Amino acid sequence: MSTTTPHATRPVHDDETTGVPMFEASGGDWSDIAEEAARLGEERIVVNMGPQHPSTHGVLRLMLEIDGETVTEARAGIGYLHTGIEKNMEFRTWTQGVTFCTRMDYVAPLFQEAAYCLAVEKLLGITDDVPERASVIRVLLMELNRITSHLVCLATGGNELGATTIMTVGFTAREEILKVFELITGLRMNHAFIRPGGVAQDIPPGSIDTIREALASVRHYLRQLEDLMLANPILHLRLKNVGYLGLSGCMALGITGPVLRSAGLPYDVRKAAPYCGYETYDFEVPVSQEADSWSRVVLRLEECYQSMHIVEQTLERLQRTAGQPVMVADKKVAWPAQLAIGADGMGNSLDHIREIMGTSMEALIHHFKLVTEGFRVPAGQVFQSVEHPRGELGVHLVSDGGTRPYRAHFRDPSFNNLQATSIMCEGGQVADVVVAVASLDPVLGGVDR
Repeated sequence: MSTTTPHATRPVHDDETTGVPMFEASGGDWSDIAEEAARLGEERIVVNMGPQHPSTHGVLRLMLEIDGETVTEARAGIGYLHTGIEKNMEFRTWTQGVTFCTRMDYVAPLFQEAAYCLAVEKLLGITDDVPERASVIRVLLMELNRITSHLVCLATGGNELGATTIMTVGFTAREEILKVFELITGLRMNHAFIRPGGVAQDIPPGSIDTIREALASVRHYLRQLEDLMLANPILHLRLKNVGYLGLSGCMALGITGPVLRSAGLPYDVRKAAPYCGYETYDFEVPVSQEADSWSRVVLRLEECYQSMHIVEQTLERLQRTAGQPVMVADKKVAWPAQLAIGADGMGNSLDHIREIMGTSMEALIHHFKLVTEGFRVPAGQVFQSVEHPRGELGVHLVSDGGTRPYRAHFRDPSFNNLQATSIMCEGGQVADVVVAVASLDPVLGGVDR
């Protein structure tokens, strides 16, 4: 067995067009590579930024070629958070798939749940059978989740620039909404609460008042963020005209979300292809023309206010639809079946267990088969998209008529948006790389899946 000793750089050949010596780097430490490149008289320096996560909410590696402080080439290295979610979903029932896809973009889990369940409902042909109250709860949770996602983007972006107070205010505001998520779904993140056919259960008593109180607190913290960020001359200098990506670049790379809207195109799936009744809600789609990192900060702040406006409308509808079902009536699809939480807040109620175990053998058999085997979905394929906080999230599902997806594939917006790293960073300063990446707001769990 032979071994190879790590080494720094060595000249390999001259570039045929320019005659400039080309170098190969393999093994060793980056400082050694840079040192030998300097000894050989080369001004070309390659900096390995990462793998780490500066405002990326996951592990990203950036390979930067620099000339002094100027970035001449930037490449992104991904795959460090690959968990095989899409392949795992092929070995679980349609309902169990929710538990997997919610963990992709863990900063905005409810959007994957909603997109996936809407796609399953399309395949089942029950889109119009989903109760109104279930759709309202879905909209409520998604818009609250949009606010928390934007708060993470603004908070971590400010922290990476040295403004720790922006981070503390942003995360304090996010806590108010995470408490609401825990009240409604039982979990702060990765909820698996939105299910094919509706949602797992109705909102508990007192939720509407709690949400209104949380909105008041979040609005207060957003005002603080505006004061800290929009009136800060240092942030103006660090963000304006940095990370520029015009409309033509966005269209060429398939960029969506706040980055696209910062370039002047008001594309929003909630308006372009409404779902969950979004066409019945009153809200605006903020846009700007500057196409830089600063405009994306302003847009995300404004989108938080628009989301709160939608949430207020959902609360009125929840009051109007009190007592209505939150799951389709078809018992061959609805799972958990007749869920009623016990007095200890865990598991089914004793009344439900007593009924299926003692008085109805058919109910027990059906419950067992539904939970263990799952329901069958007619053969076919479907594509469903929703407006994720980072752009258009799409899900492509293929069914072969069985109880599990034949194929599940997600078009995660962070994956597409991350393609803009090179065009946004090259020609700028090393210090501006983190600013540009933060303005993209990529979550690497969704990128790598």
